[in-house]
Amino acid sequence: MNLPMQLNLKGYLTRCIFLLTVCILAVLFISGKHIPEPAQTITWKINSTRQIGEFKPEVIGKPVVIKDKTGSTVAFNGINDGLVVPTIPITGWTRFTIEVLFKPDVDGPSAPRFMHFEDADGNRGTFELRITPMGEWYLDAFLKNGKLNKGLTLIDSTILHPAGKWYWAAMVYDGRKMTSYVNGQKELEGEVELVPMLVGRLALGVRLNKVNWFKGQLKEIRFHPAALDQMALQGW
Repeated sequence: MNLPMQLNLKGYLTRCIFLLTVCILAVLFISGKHIPEPAQTITWKINSTRQIGEFKPEVIGKPVVIKDKTGSTVAFNGINDGLVVPTIPITGWTRFTIEVLFKPDVDGPSAPRFMHFEDADGNRGTFELRITPMGEWYLDAFLKNGKLNKGLTLIDSTILHPAGKWYWAAMVYDGRKMTSYVNGQKELEGEVELVPMLVGRLALGVRLNKVNWFKGQLKEIRFHPAALDQMALQGW
């Protein structure tokens, strides 16, 4: 091969490599800027008092593991049973969805908290119930910005559900607005300014300060790093 042909081939290969590099960089840029990575859901099966997710919880009282044909759950007595997990799975997330599969007893305390998470700055959230004398309940979903000392409570005493059955409760935060759901059905929504959670703890069956005990069972919790659409929620 003579010298001019070698130079032309070398130039052609150089241009090809350059164009290929530009294409790869463009794809990486577009992917990083416009296409978010797939959401990584964290799922906790509440079927043991020795381990929740990857963590060993602090056990308060004597919550009991119950087994039936659908699997295992943890039951709380509404008096002094609880589990405290040394983490908050939504730490650092600007948007999130939390879904909890639970079964409240008919004769439980009137204002139980079955899940409470709070970080070092006082940012916190709770899943609460109000149990009526007629054995029904309504949801209270709460988020609070600790620095601003401002929060949002989503509660409506007219949206009633019979106790003694399994339900999925969901809290969806899209960076501006919180929406509450029961079995995939929208209940309430409102705006709240919430900063991403720092390191903290999460209590099941009670508040972190050991009040407002829950009587009933917990089976599963899902933490999604995205504000899920209603059709993607459990119980729909």
